Amino acid sequence: MSSRAETSPHVPAMSALPAVPPPPRWAVWAAHTVPLLVLPSGLWRVALVTGLPIGYAEHIPAGGLHFSPGEIAYILSLSLTSELAAYMTLGLVRPWGEVAPRWIPFVGGRRVRPAAAVTAACVGAALIAMICAWALRGDLTGFTMLSSTGIAVLVACYAPLLGWSPLLLAVTFSYWRRHRRAVPAEAS
Repeated sequence: MSSRAETSPHVPAMSALPAVPPPPRWAVWAAHTVPLLVLPSGLWRVALVTGLPIGYAEHIPAGGLHFSPGEIAYILSLSLTSELAAYMTLGLVRPWGEVAPRWIPFVGGRRVRPAAAVTAACVGAALIAMICAWALRGDLTGFTMLSSTGIAVLVACYAPLLGWSPLLLAVTFSYWRRHRRAVPAEAS
């Protein structure tokens, strides 16, 4: 009895996939670190919309700021989207970075083209770096909703994001190097 993977036109035969060396340990470590770097800023945003004490200034009422449902949805989706984007870094060191998981519509079960993965990761790293540079040029003294302690908490939660772009580029470089040298399994 043949499996669905053997008969599906979207799933490449294992012998047709290039032999790719495993990722180096540092790249696996770096890829797993990225979602952890993004987590504090997401948690800070969740605390912001739920009214948890994050160091509000004295003129802000107890319970924090009040947001409309649309603002809450935007802030929470920003947290979720950024964490999912950070999680995608793991695809550069995991098997689902070689063949897309079957549950993904339209591309599930198909081989991930290394050039597409590298291009997407480099564009993402550039965008993250530009967002961080834009945020760094900001002036936190105009942030009147937070006390000096609140600003320190904000900076502590957002500072780890500065590591996202460099780590993503390093893991992408490792992915590129491993796939550049890949040869079809029949040729090995």
